[in-house]
Order: sequence, then C-alpha cells, then structure tokens
Amino acid sequence: MSTATGTDKTGARTEEAADVITGARDRIDALDDRIIGLVQERMAISAVIQEARIASGGRRVNLSREMDVLGHYRDALGKPGTSLAMTLLELCRGRV
Repeated sequence: MSTATGTDKTGARTEEAADVITGARDRIDALDDRIIGLVQERMAISAVIQEARIASGGRRVNLSREMDVLGHYRDALGKPGTSLAMTLLELCRGRV
C-alpha cells in the first residue's frame, strides 16, 4: 500500500511546486468557506427584504434592482460576472 506524494495530488513535477500548490489550495479553500458564508448572509438579508416588500403589498422581486446587480457584477468581472450574479439572484430569491 503506497501513499500519494504531494506531486501526485497536485500534478506538480517537483516537491517545491507541490508545496506552493498545496499552500495556495489551502488559501482557496479558506476563501471558498468565506464566500459561502457571505452568500448565506446575502440570502438571509434578501429574505428580509422580500418579506418586507410583500408585507407592504409589493412584489417579491424588484426587477430594476436585479438589473442593477447584474450590471454591477458585469462591470466588475466581465461577462462571467453576469452569470455569477444570476446564480446569486436565483439563490436569494428563487427562480422567477
């Protein structure tokens, strides 16, 4: 029974590169955890907004606000930002 070396796990050709990749992946994993937490926080805040809007007789979704969000992500991240924003909007309000 053999164990995988750092180079096997990372695809690197040297142990030094494998160490760099492993450290960078640890940082990415930590960032992903933070991003997931922020998305969950965004979902909770969106729910509060939707409840307040509905309670006041408004609609669940404000399309002009969603267009602003889409534009913000597109401007910051390019075309893929629009897809990311759409995913966030869907997570926060469900499919329209």
